Amino acid sequence: MDTPVATYVSAAQSFSTLVHAIPEDRWDGPGLGEWDLRSLVGHASRALTTVGTYLESTAETVDIASPEQYYARARAAVSAVDPAAVVERGRQAGVDLGADPAVSVDALLGVVFAQLGDGEDRLIQVIGGLGMRLHSYLPTRTFELAVHSLDIAAAAEVPFALPDDVLAETTELAARIAVAIGDGATVLMALTGRTPLPASFSVV
Repeated sequence: MDTPVATYVSAAQSFSTLVHAIPEDRWDGPGLGEWDLRSLVGHASRALTTVGTYLESTAETVDIASPEQYYARARAAVSAVDPAAVVERGRQAGVDLGADPAVSVDALLGVVFAQLGDGEDRLIQVIGGLGMRLHSYLPTRTFELAVHSLDIAAAAEVPFALPDDVLAETTELAARIAVAIGDGATVLMALTGRTPLPASFSVV
């Protein structure tokens, strides 16, 4: 049976393979929104560095019990987030990838995989210092890697398919987030061909 750790590793490895496939002349081209492709890859790479940072922490209580609860909280707090700061973090992460982003991403993978070790479901501190189990947190980073890998592949115009385990976990999580934020029926009706999703609909 796939575990959250194994699926995260699968998503990270497929992300690395994708980054290696990006043509040299695409890095300064369009990425997503205000990001160029380098910044988009940098933003996605934060799903590696953030895990590494949080693995160095410990918590005493479980404040967030599930990945969908994590996203529901994040969505509720979105008004307090400075969009310009998010854009700048992505840009800086892209700069930090240096002259050879693929090699840098591989190095990040090596570090976070070593920190994961045997994948013990330890209690860590996530955003805001809140406590969360590692196995509940990792699917949120798998989700980010999966969605942004698709964004990157589209922007770079390179063939790419998510691993089946990653696609299954992230699609299921998207549905669970929809339920958690009160949009479960909307998604269910769309998935069964009853009604289309509203314009610009998103669960995150």
